[in-house]
Amino acid sequence: MRPENETPALLLGLIGEGIGESLSPTLYEHEAARHGLLCIYQRIDLDELGLGPANLPELLTAAERFGFAGLNITHPCKQAVIPHLHELSDEARVIGAVNTVVLRNGRRIGHNTDHYGFSQNLRENLGGRAPGHVVQLGAGGAGAAVADAILRLGARSLTLFDQTAGRAEYLAQALRTRFPGIPVDVGGDPAQALRRADGLINATPVGMRKHPGTPIPGSLLEPRHWFAEIIYFPLETELLRIARAKGCHTIDGLGMVVHQAARAFELYTNGIAADARRMAAHVAELLARRAAAAADRPTHPA
Repeated sequence: MRPENETPALLLGLIGEGIGESLSPTLYEHEAARHGLLCIYQRIDLDELGLGPANLPELLTAAERFGFAGLNITHPCKQAVIPHLHELSDEARVIGAVNTVVLRNGRRIGHNTDHYGFSQNLRENLGGRAPGHVVQLGAGGAGAAVADAILRLGARSLTLFDQTAGRAEYLAQALRTRFPGIPVDVGGDPAQALRRADGLINATPVGMRKHPGTPIPGSLLEPRHWFAEIIYFPLETELLRIARAKGCHTIDGLGMVVHQAARAFELYTNGIAADARRMAAHVAELLARRAAAAADRPTHPA
């Protein structure tokens, strides 16, 4: 039995590539402390370990043996992890992607909180606009959740782009089945698609530190477009910066990561509700400190 004065502990982790800048450790640890829990959160960076999605079975087994309560799953493992789970939530099964795995009683239960996180972020930050005609870049694990969410939020049509052959068409077919009254197609020319679009979503990893640049030329954006980013490290991707400079209504990825984390926290703790506002304020403070520290670093001529 645990001594009466011992703080309950929660061991969590994140599996993905290039996650060295992820704020998930402090996000979960800070919120857990507010509920009287000691949370220890580990980054399991596939790049640093020289591993890939094929190593998911051994990583999941190791997490179980070490007593992890759960794992966050990010690029490129959100779909690859599914065959190694015992059970999926209804949402994860429909979307076909998992970003949260609860490890409990010898079972691995997959959930998708990306859908909830993106939906909440748009509801709070789209500024009363209707989504209208939407172009989405990326049809992978995160893209599957985001596409379902934007259609449920009332998009009039959705055009998908993805660099992996067949992936956009596979997602489009699944969405057409779930949303038979809404046109969902696969785009060929981003310039043409954006000429008739009201909004653009980047659900690719392009823009992260490991994948710098923009998934499409920023010149295709017009001030009338709204633009939503799901990346939050860095908080301002190059495409988000271009969109803001052009006068587009922009939504960064901070709200999505906070809301999906709040929902995941509740799953990991078997019902303890996280305070999303407090979590958002904490992350914003950390990002401000990072920005200040970067600004204070001395620059050296090449």
